[in-house]
Amino acid sequence: MFIRLAEQHRQLVQDLVMNLQALAIVLENQGYLASCYTCGGQMNSASFMVSLGDNHLIRFLVSDYGITWTEMRDDRELMKLEGAEAISQLQELANLVKFQINPSDYRLATLQQA
Repeated sequence: MFIRLAEQHRQLVQDLVMNLQALAIVLENQGYLASCYTCGGQMNSASFMVSLGDNHLIRFLVSDYGITWTEMRDDRELMKLEGAEAISQLQELANLVKFQINPSDYRLATLQQA
């Protein structure tokens, strides 16, 4: 059972890395500064970053050791999520592409609540 779960986790990380690479490309094509770096050819980790302007940065890290979403503004951490919550937050970023929202018009829910 544990071997099967470990393989499923590896597959999840690989799928997530491929989707992050695609998201970075699409966001760049829509005018965002975005990047996705991987280590090695096994696609078992990635560092994804996107700038939403005005010193507003999203960093998403994925590896076999964990998954984190960090939102920063003016080099200060606004929000940090891990695991499933971090993955769910990617949908907000995907909505930029889906609804073709301009970088200057985009505000995360946390900023709207502040």
